[in-house]
Amino acid sequence: MLVDLPGGWNPLLGRLAWSQIPYDNPILAPLFVAVVLGGIAIVALITYYGKWGYLWKEWLTTVDHKKLGVMYIIIGLVMLFRGFVDGMMIRTQQAWAVGPDSSGVFGALHGYLTPFHYGQVYTAHGLIMILLAATPLLVGFMNIIVPIQIGARDMAYPYLNALGLWITAAGAALIMASLFIGNFAHNGWFGYAPIFEIQYSPGVGVDYWMWTLQLLALGTTLGGINLLVTIIKMRAPGMTWFRLPIFVWASLSANIIALTSFPALQVALGLVAADRYLGAHFFTAGLGGNLMLYTNLFWIWGHPEVYFVILPAFGMMSEIFPVFSEKPLFGYITMVLASFAIAGVSWLVWLHHFFTMGAGPDVNSFFSVATMLVGIPTGVKVFNWAFTMYRGRLTFTAAMLWALGALFLLLIGGLTGMMLAIPAINYMVHNSVFVIAHFHSMLLVIVYAVFGSVIFWFPKVFGFKLDEFWAKTMFWLFTGGTVLVFVPMYMLGFMGMTRRLDYVFNTNWHPYLLVMEGGIVVYTLSVFAFFVLLYVSIRDRVKNRVGADAWGTSRSLEWLTHSPVPFYNFAVTPHVNARDEAAWRRANGIAAVQPAKYVDIHMPNNTPVALYIGALTFVLGFALTWRIWWLCLASLVAIIVLMIVRSYRGDPGYIVTAAELERMEREAIARERQVDGSAGEPVVGGAPAVGRPAMAYERSDLPKTSTPPSMGPGAHH
Repeated sequence: MLVDLPGGWNPLLGRLAWSQIPYDNPILAPLFVAVVLGGIAIVALITYYGKWGYLWKEWLTTVDHKKLGVMYIIIGLVMLFRGFVDGMMIRTQQAWAVGPDSSGVFGALHGYLTPFHYGQVYTAHGLIMILLAATPLLVGFMNIIVPIQIGARDMAYPYLNALGLWITAAGAALIMASLFIGNFAHNGWFGYAPIFEIQYSPGVGVDYWMWTLQLLALGTTLGGINLLVTIIKMRAPGMTWFRLPIFVWASLSANIIALTSFPALQVALGLVAADRYLGAHFFTAGLGGNLMLYTNLFWIWGHPEVYFVILPAFGMMSEIFPVFSEKPLFGYITMVLASFAIAGVSWLVWLHHFFTMGAGPDVNSFFSVATMLVGIPTGVKVFNWAFTMYRGRLTFTAAMLWALGALFLLLIGGLTGMMLAIPAINYMVHNSVFVIAHFHSMLLVIVYAVFGSVIFWFPKVFGFKLDEFWAKTMFWLFTGGTVLVFVPMYMLGFMGMTRRLDYVFNTNWHPYLLVMEGGIVVYTLSVFAFFVLLYVSIRDRVKNRVGADAWGTSRSLEWLTHSPVPFYNFAVTPHVNARDEAAWRRANGIAAVQPAKYVDIHMPNNTPVALYIGALTFVLGFALTWRIWWLCLASLVAIIVLMIVRSYRGDPGYIVTAAELERMEREAIARERQVDGSAGEPVVGGAPAVGRPAMAYERSDLPKTSTPPSMGPGAHH
């Protein structure tokens, strides 16, 4: 039966009441007004320019993997900004609330955040940065790039792809709702047993946290299934396993982790829900419960999740380094093996998060050695990247700088990770800010790789480059902020400063905290530079338009289709001849060969059903949080009915005729010939052509490659 709740409850609104709206909070009330005014301004602009129909047809109901990927990235960037603001609040509180003489405002004894509100901020910061910033950003890139790297027209399940996006958006909306309705959890992003039990956290904060995580886990699992099937079943002719780009291999290994680890998180959260809603005792200290059971279940998911987000970042770096070194990737086979070695070992290291549990020397030794083993395949990747750049023609574009920044941070995070793998050291720095600095070093590898990839693949998606000056300005500002924030944090960790302090008792730490606050200021300047980067790039988009190969030295298949990529990706299904297909065609003079004829192609229809189900999952999560049982039932029934109706009706799709396809291709080729400054028409069939881009065709008058260029005679390795 349902547990008795402290406070009021009524059948219509559950626990929801006017008292749950923080209209008197001096921080949230002005923020709420700003959000409402901003929302009104956006709606007014869309209405003024008459873009509602465009948004509905082209974005909100789309099943195009590229547009869905862009929306994933937008969600990730918005939540990255929200998480950064939370981090800025944490740093400001700690720089302010130092020593007994520090002042306090807004009801706080020291600083400006009470302990309860500070706990909510650091809990939201951790959850958002990992599951609502890093994960959507990486899933977005996998959505955009993987299908065109393997020569597919779309994902294997376009509707499921849209459903995963909108369920993820529902999770983002739920955590944002907690800002203005009720409060959020204060038990850390990963949850502490028994703090999250109803006796110790009687409010709705833990429920917001729990159902947000459930929605995000569900959306990511659906995306993982889709990507795995796409890679396994949708590869173009000739795209054998060992011709796959490394980013595809990284995505494959990462989504194997997702598919096998996220259910463990959902089980753990389901048991927490049973404790809080049904009065079970899975994670209580008495009545048969076990506090450490939750910690084990969570980190069985939590540490594989770390590799789920780091492996795609490694894949991004493996795409960027060869292009701007003008060399094939060194050690392709070992890179593939290293990715799967990291994915495999990720399941054997979770206990290093709690060496201090007291499991005994045998258990700690096993997990210590397993953690150190991760350094071997990671080291293989580092050396392969170094040898890729060795004696290459290095071009230090903004994308290359971001990738190099990721590499240096990986060295710092990896070496400090090896330190933490030793139980004796771990005992000394456990729960200190040294651990926080290490973890952020690893997550910043992802951030650097993502921004490098934004710059690298932006012209492929939108047809014009981002401004190099502002991209580099943002890089140097961001790097300055990273150094100023996290070098002092490592030092404070050695000095004994523990994590999650809302009041800093040791005044000797104050100078370091002020330096970190200065780093936050520099980070803020980098955010400003990012907005300027977008503005300048869009303003100068005509001048910065590109052809199919935006960089001139690109290597993989996606650089053979148009920029921006058309909705059908490839007019003719490509035939892959080599591992670095674009480089192989460029070397053999067939980069612009066009097909002799076109054929009709089948494409999926847009559908609003995924959007409706996503909205209903938000309603379900909100209703479960506030225990509005009639709304839970209504939204759940509506979801089931929509799924049944969609399954019954299916999607017959539509046909793009050969004539229409040829017309669109000729128009795209004409536009890109203007950009490239080429003259003449591309030659049809098998002879070289002057104009870009290439439609992927097999060249019949050239010998087929038995080995890809990166492994053939004359290769650097």
